[in-house]
Amino acid sequence: MTSERSGLNPTLEELWRHATGLIEAAPGPVRRIKLSAGDTSVEVEWPEQGGAAAAGPVPVAAAAPAAADQAAGPAATEAGEPEHHVCAPLVGTFYRSPSPGAKAFVEVGDTVVAGQQVAIVEAMKLMNGVEADRDGQVTAILVDDATSVEYGQPLIAIRPLDE
Repeated sequence: MTSERSGLNPTLEELWRHATGLIEAAPGPVRRIKLSAGDTSVEVEWPEQGGAAAAGPVPVAAAAPAAADQAAGPAATEAGEPEHHVCAPLVGTFYRSPSPGAKAFVEVGDTVVAGQQVAIVEAMKLMNGVEADRDGQVTAILVDDATSVEYGQPLIAIRPLDE
């Protein structure tokens, strides 16, 4: 990562480090980050949540908004049972395993618990874990490995155990 930024001035490189830390610590997906070197500034924008418009660029010192709900609207399996989707938390590349050639986080038929990592979405060279937000059994993997995904796109179908 430093080789890509080797031409940055020290102020901009420090801003980049802070922005990277902010992305990793953010409770939800980040839509846009703007870095500036002249007069030093960092702006962060989160996607719209709950139908309300995002507050626009947010300074680093501002509180982060709540995590976006990863649930898509209920669907149904072929048997008519309710189905829940774990959705992409941000735009990026979907990966089923932690590294090339490694075992996938989950397979169809696996039982998952809320908070369990089920995939990764890579964005801007950062690996963002995708977690199940409820207990259930994986009924389908909806996206091929190493495929580009959009924010909110269903990735994995789960039949909830709590319904």
